[in-house]
Amino acid sequence: MRVCYFASEYPAVSHTFIRREIVELERNGISVLRVSLRGRDRQLVDPDDIAEQARTRYLLEGGKAKFAVALGRALMRSPRKLASATLAAIGMMRRSSRPPLLHLAYLAEALVLAGWVGDEGVEHIHAHFGTNGAEVAMLTHLLTGVPYSFTVHGPDEFDRPEYLGLPTKVRLAAFVCVISSFTGSQLCRWIPSDDWPKIKLVRCGLDADFLSAAPSKIIPKARLVTVGRLSEQKGQLILLRALGTLAGQGVPFKLTVAGDGPMRPQLERAIRELGLEQHVELAGWMSNAEVRAAIREARALVLPSFAEGLPVVLMEALALGRPVITTYVAGIPELVAERDCGWLVPAGDVDRLASAIKQCLQAPDSVIWAMGATGRDHVLERHDIARECRKLASLFAASSRQMQATIEPDAELAEPVAAYDAAFAGGRAMRLGEVVTLRSGHSGWVKH
Repeated sequence: MRVCYFASEYPAVSHTFIRREIVELERNGISVLRVSLRGRDRQLVDPDDIAEQARTRYLLEGGKAKFAVALGRALMRSPRKLASATLAAIGMMRRSSRPPLLHLAYLAEALVLAGWVGDEGVEHIHAHFGTNGAEVAMLTHLLTGVPYSFTVHGPDEFDRPEYLGLPTKVRLAAFVCVISSFTGSQLCRWIPSDDWPKIKLVRCGLDADFLSAAPSKIIPKARLVTVGRLSEQKGQLILLRALGTLAGQGVPFKLTVAGDGPMRPQLERAIRELGLEQHVELAGWMSNAEVRAAIREARALVLPSFAEGLPVVLMEALALGRPVITTYVAGIPELVAERDCGWLVPAGDVDRLASAIKQCLQAPDSVIWAMGATGRDHVLERHDIARECRKLASLFAASSRQMQATIEPDAELAEPVAAYDAAFAGGRAMRLGEVVTLRSGHSGWVKH
C-alpha cells in the first residue's frame, strides 16, 4: 500500500513522533511518500532527521511554474473536481482568522500534491495536526478522490477551533486520529455527533531506543532536565521562578534546558535576575541520543506546561525510568498519576511547582526508582509504536478497500498518456478536437 504523509514542516526537531510513525509503518510493508510544505533549509541536529530530509519532497521547491502546470492538469482531468475544491477553499475563508488569500494558497499547494499523489499511486493521504496541513489534505482529496485522514494533537486545534473549519475537515475525512481521550473529547465539542464514530484513538508511541533500553539504577542526586521549545505555553518562566525560590532556600540543584525558541532572550534575562547562572544551563536543541543521555543523567524531568496535547517527552522520560514533574492539563493525567510515576501540579502555580521539585530532590532514591519503574510500565502498556502503528495501518487498509469498492472502471478508455503534460512542457497549444486521455487519481478515468 502507498500512503502519503503531509506536514507543513517535516522533519522538525519537535516532530520526532511523526518520523517514528513513518518508520514503523514502513516496517509493516506500507510505502510512505513524505511531503512537506517547507523545511529543506532547516538546520537539523539529529542524524535520523537529516536522513529524513533527503527522503522528503517539498511543495515550495522548484519555482512557481509547477503551480501553473498543476492547475492545467487539474483542468484537463476534472473541471468538476477543481470547482468542488475551489468552492471548499472559499468556504474555509468564511470564519477563518487567517487572510482569505492563504486558503487559495492552500488550494495551489493541493493542486501540486494532487499531481504527486496521482503519479505515485497513493491510496491514502494522512496529515498531522488539524490545522493547515489537514486543509491541504482535504483539498487534495476533493481534487483526486483519494481518501484522507489527519491526527489531532492539541492544543493548537483548540485555541481557535471555530476558525479552523474542523467540522468540514472531519466530515470529508475517512477517519480522524486523536492522541488521547482528552483530545477526542475536545474534538467532539466542535463536530456533529453523527461524526463522532470517525474519531479513533491512536496514541503517539516510542520505538526500541526507549522501550528496549534498561533504566539506569544509578539515581542522580540534584540534576533536573526540561525538554521542549522555548515558548510561552511550556511554562519555562514559571519553572525559573520556582527554582529561584528553591535557590533562596539553599536547595542544591542543576537544571538542563534542552530546546530553543522565541523565548530564549526572556529566559536568559530571568536567569540573570533570579541569580540562577550557576544552576541553569540553556543547552539548545539536542539530538535524540543527547536527549536520552540528558534524561538518564537527571533525577526527574520537569514540564510545567500551560497547554499541551500529551507530550511525547513525558513518555520518553518514563520509559527511561525517570519520574516527571508536570501539570494537570489536557491528556497528561491519562499517563501521569499523582505520586504514582511523578508529581502533578496546577498549571501556573509557582509555589506548588517549587514544592514538588523540592520533594523530588529530597525523596529517597528508592522512591524515585519505584516511580520510574511504574511510569515505564505505563508507557510499555500504552505507547508502543509497533502496536499503535498496527492500528493505523489497519485504518489505512480499510480506507483503501472502501475507496476501491466505489471505483467504477470505464472499459472503453485506453491506457492513459501524458499528452497534456508533454504539450504544456513543450509550449504547444492543444488543437481543438484533439483527444487526450488522462488518469484522474483513483476515481476512474476521464476522457477529454
